[in-house]
Amino acid sequence: MARKIRVGVIFGGRSGEHEVSLMSARSVMGAMDKEKYEIVPIGITKEGCWIASGDPLKALEAGDTGASQAAALLGDPSRRGLMRLEDTERAVRVTRLAELDVVFPILHGPYGEDGTVQGLLELAGIPYVGAGVTGSALGMDKAIFKDVMRAHGLPIVDYLVVKRKEWDANPEGVMDRVEERFDYPVFAKPANLGSSVGISKCCDRAGLAAGLAGAARYDRKLLVEVAVVQAREIEVSVLGNDDPIASVPGEVIPSREF
Repeated sequence: MARKIRVGVIFGGRSGEHEVSLMSARSVMGAMDKEKYEIVPIGITKEGCWIASGDPLKALEAGDTGASQAAALLGDPSRRGLMRLEDTERAVRVTRLAELDVVFPILHGPYGEDGTVQGLLELAGIPYVGAGVTGSALGMDKAIFKDVMRAHGLPIVDYLVVKRKEWDANPEGVMDRVEERFDYPVFAKPANLGSSVGISKCCDRAGLAAGLAGAARYDRKLLVEVAVVQAREIEVSVLGNDDPIASVPGEVIPSREF
């Protein structure tokens, strides 16, 4: 019988989309073929602590990780695996917990989708699922991503970058600047987060104030974008490196306006 491929599945994390990551991880691990893959669940708490003993997903969902064993992934390709950390009176004892064939990061937002974890895995010499360091970093910062797309001649929605420092110092001036440039409705969002947390559709000045204040809780760089009326959301998955394969397009049908 062929040896199962050992897959480290990383979830949780320090971003505002911690809970979204947990839901994604439960879905992905539930769908993986257990006859082909040996799953090694690796959780990251909201404080950034890695845990891998017992049931990390259940511990994070319950908010009780006190009994979980601390773990770490070393940036050393000769180790190529997950390490267990044990505190002793004099030092931290490091022992091998599991050797990993591949890692599946299911992290949302900063410290996961932005190239940081991808960089660690590159250092560790462990193959991983998803975009590399450069692609992850570009995709995370929506303002830089838009600049790159525009440089390649692709159409983008008009936008305005607002620094949190500007918003804190002069919110009325920021809103005046937005209203001089755009008509309502607009979207306010953190520049460096996913597609769910911290995003607001703003239909008037009061809504804009609330939206920017909410986005500023998650990032130092904020984005205000024109709302596209009757927009359609089309998604395409791409798999592969040198010879990528694209899926057929799919359309997301929303159940509500936003």
